[in-house]
Amino acid sequence: MIRLKGYRQITDGGEAGWLNRNMTTPALLPLSGRRIPTLSPGASSFPHHRATLRLSEKFILLLILSAFITLCFGAFFFLPDNSKHKRFDLGLEDVLIPHIDSPKEGKHASGQVVIHGQGGHDEHRHREEEESLRDKIRADHERALQEAKEKLRKSRVELQAEIQTEKSKVMEDLKKKDAGPKPLPPVPMPKVVGVSDGEPPEPDVKEKRDKIREMMKHAWDSYRQYGWGHNELKPLAKKGHSTNIFGNSQLGATIVDALDTLYIMGLHEEFKDGQEWIEQNLDFGVNAEVSVFEVNIRFIGGLLAAYYLSGQEVFKLKAVQLAEKLLPAFNTPTGIPWAMVNLKSGVGRNWGWASAGSSILAEFGTLHMEFVHLTYLTGNPAYYQKVMHIRKLLAKMDRPNGLYPNYLNPRTGRWGQHHTSVGGLGDSFYEYLLKAWLMSDKTDTEARKTYDDAIEAIERHLIRKSNGGLTFIGEWKNGHLERKMGHLACFAGGMFALGADGSPDDKAGHYLQLGAEIAHTCHESYDRTVLKLGPEAFKFDSGLEAVAVRQNEKYYILRPEVIETYWYMWRFTHDPKYRQWGWEAAQAIDKYCRVSGGFSGVKDVYSSNPTYDDVQQSFFLAETLKYLYLLFSSDDLMPFESWVFNTEAHPLPVLHLGNITLPGSEPAQR
Repeated sequence: MIRLKGYRQITDGGEAGWLNRNMTTPALLPLSGRRIPTLSPGASSFPHHRATLRLSEKFILLLILSAFITLCFGAFFFLPDNSKHKRFDLGLEDVLIPHIDSPKEGKHASGQVVIHGQGGHDEHRHREEEESLRDKIRADHERALQEAKEKLRKSRVELQAEIQTEKSKVMEDLKKKDAGPKPLPPVPMPKVVGVSDGEPPEPDVKEKRDKIREMMKHAWDSYRQYGWGHNELKPLAKKGHSTNIFGNSQLGATIVDALDTLYIMGLHEEFKDGQEWIEQNLDFGVNAEVSVFEVNIRFIGGLLAAYYLSGQEVFKLKAVQLAEKLLPAFNTPTGIPWAMVNLKSGVGRNWGWASAGSSILAEFGTLHMEFVHLTYLTGNPAYYQKVMHIRKLLAKMDRPNGLYPNYLNPRTGRWGQHHTSVGGLGDSFYEYLLKAWLMSDKTDTEARKTYDDAIEAIERHLIRKSNGGLTFIGEWKNGHLERKMGHLACFAGGMFALGADGSPDDKAGHYLQLGAEIAHTCHESYDRTVLKLGPEAFKFDSGLEAVAVRQNEKYYILRPEVIETYWYMWRFTHDPKYRQWGWEAAQAIDKYCRVSGGFSGVKDVYSSNPTYDDVQQSFFLAETLKYLYLLFSSDDLMPFESWVFNTEAHPLPVLHLGNITLPGSEPAQR
């Protein structure tokens, strides 16, 4: 797939606690609810006078406090300091970025910073803006004082009436929200081709395909019996399981992730069960902090795929409801989204372990496919504009050696640690550049050019041959190549093959061969283990090749990337070794990962008696079993001319836009 599945290996054990972002504030109660002395007939009016005086004192204190907060807030957030900031033009919006002195920065002899592209006029304009902001704050302060004075003059009855009016407005707003989503505009349904059957003519291949279907049935039935509604399954404990990428809510991740696999395999009763659960139980209005990346590729991708395959409107509506919940994550100074967002409050933040609070390339770079389809289906240009803004920002940035670092600070727009990987943290960014071009019916030439440039830099700096002749993709860390390849990077063999057609300088044959070499290396990583299942990462130094060294890299968690590459290589070459390699992997999974309650990952692929991790990952049903099934199906099932698979193996149709222009976009140019 290409998930930030590098991050998946962190999420199960990392980020132990959840940041509590629920802040309580004192409510403004009606006067009838406050403790005011009761008056008996004939009593002095003095107690009543004291109660009114205390209320006035509260208003005065509230007034002073609000004025102080207004002044502090305005001074801290809105007054720019030209000596500490410079303006960075992103094309779509201006962002203030903390200035860091560098020998590359232009300076006058006096040492004064030159604000690039602006000149002295810009400095004068900043002073005018600053004065304008000061005037605005003063005006707001005066208005707040005047409003407070008017409140103090009002009687108790008038204040109660105002409070009741505000409560009524809130109730009306809630009723509008409860009325349900607005109907989506009708759009032409892309032509749906090759979504069923695909039965191979060879009896032995059909027998293998039927076995994969049976494995899917076992995984689904076990989840249905022991973990229904939970995000994932613990197949040994036979109960539900979840990780922090889904927050603290049970969103049925396995159901959404598995739907299109069920449909493609013809398991329609199971598909119907999943649809009914989604209709009745899937609610995104929960107080849960989720991974923007993961819910996009698993939930939005899964729901959109289920919609396009089945035509059932509920999937489209749920996808749009969730997408609206993700949009607040983009409210950052640069427009680069936070890694996580609270579905209820819209508050976002980044992973604590990411470089200096950075966002991650494989997360914010893996939104394009789903967001383009959201704009197509809803007519809302916001989704398309968000992902295009990310692309334009990255195009303006310097890239060390032409490589994209894995970390980017969403506040400053600067790269974090210079770590580049085609595996975890980087992988699906490159995949989505290529697939944006394919999904646009090859009209998005900007995406193709960006992909070609990135792959050229990767070939130059990251791809090497071992002493034993194995081609591998290392990781670039602060100017040094680490000769280690992750299981996640094995997807790249399929990506190189998929992108071969259309390569510059007639390099199609070269990239198809490169894909074959990566597939061979990843097969070796499987073949050199006891279980014939691949480790999480493997090294190429100290006489060891395609073998894991560290204990914490010897596990297999039902990952799909190697099988994914086998499938792409089979489609493009029809070399029978890819089906043979895929069958070896399927047999090993069925022998060593299958338990009575589903399928589990194993902790050491070099041990003949491995222990289980007791997790049936949702991507096992979404990807691993789907790619195996397609590997043993005929090519007319999900043909590449009509479908592009997202990084969670959810198929989205190619948009033959023709004369149609996406809202917020320019007309397509071939």
